[in-house]
Amino acid sequence: MSLMSSLSFSSEDHLYMSRALQLAKQGLYTTEPNPRVGCVIVKEGRVLGEAWHQRAGEPHAEPLALQQAGEQARGATVYVTLEPCSHYGKTPPCADALIKADVARVVVAMQDPNPLVAGQGLDKLQNAGIQVSCGLFADQAASLNPGFIKRMRLGLPFVRLKSAMSLDGRTAMQSGESKWITGPEARTDVQRLRARSSAVMTGISSVLLDDPALTVRDASVLPQGRTYQPLRIVMDTHLRIPLTSRLLKVSTKPADVLVVCSDQADNTQRNALQALGVRVVPLALVNNRLPLESVLTILAKDIQCNELLVETGAELAGSFIQQGLVDEWVVYMATTLLGSDARPLVNLPLSSMSDQQRLVLKDMRQLGADIRMTFSPQTEQ
Repeated sequence: MSLMSSLSFSSEDHLYMSRALQLAKQGLYTTEPNPRVGCVIVKEGRVLGEAWHQRAGEPHAEPLALQQAGEQARGATVYVTLEPCSHYGKTPPCADALIKADVARVVVAMQDPNPLVAGQGLDKLQNAGIQVSCGLFADQAASLNPGFIKRMRLGLPFVRLKSAMSLDGRTAMQSGESKWITGPEARTDVQRLRARSSAVMTGISSVLLDDPALTVRDASVLPQGRTYQPLRIVMDTHLRIPLTSRLLKVSTKPADVLVVCSDQADNTQRNALQALGVRVVPLALVNNRLPLESVLTILAKDIQCNELLVETGAELAGSFIQQGLVDEWVVYMATTLLGSDARPLVNLPLSSMSDQQRLVLKDMRQLGADIRMTFSPQTEQ
């Protein structure tokens, strides 16, 4: 199935696919580990059904929209933000449901990167005599599912690094005191980042300094009925995490904390953590450090982690940047000065101008008195 340019689509196609994308966005905080997908069914200028995928294990967007349309779906046009699935998972194939409903045309924003689908859903529809068009608003559809796409294509989660700093690029006073650099609007925005993430990661230094819970505490950012929290991960080489940490006390479900440590770490501490329901993952050190890319592979493969939010100090943040593992960096800047003795944003030892790492500013906006900047790595031209 070849992709078509946006010029190949009508104004109506643009209108209804835009609506499908709006619907898909409503699943931003609930579909984990599935992709966010929206669907609109139209015939003779009238919307017969529309829906979005809400939760893994529940019906996908297409059968929900078909249920609304009923018999009127025969001969209709279906707009869907991701290729209809062609395989049996927890639910039957959506391509089969569309064929059974005898729709006339299916307009798809983007092909599914899942190897189990990857064009097979589109082929199945075409072979059944349904007109298929693909590629309308593909970039917008992809932006809804960066983690799912990266996990399917590369076996890694999408890594979003979050940092908060003063105007002079500092994150905390020399003593470690850091609450609060940013204002309430920026902190609420961080809650949204946590809520959309499969997992939130921090380093042991941050745990020892700040004793964070790393949960989504602001109910206003969550849709009604949301019952789960992201997995919380601590990178703790020598298992220094206190058993009294808030991370271990604030429990939202069994085994909702994962600690990554050296395979030489103390067995007594490991057993104590496991007795609390913590999952401990021991790994061999590489250059005396925990292997970050191996950790990401484990998260994608074993936990189906789509989006990882890294909230941590200068050392671990610098390691992620230095190893080229950050897909997006969200920096909250407060209009305050902490001074030259305060702690830096990242620990990133560079010795010459040729070592500098340029970033692309994707978005900048004001949140209360603070400024949020979103960067991506600059790819080679």
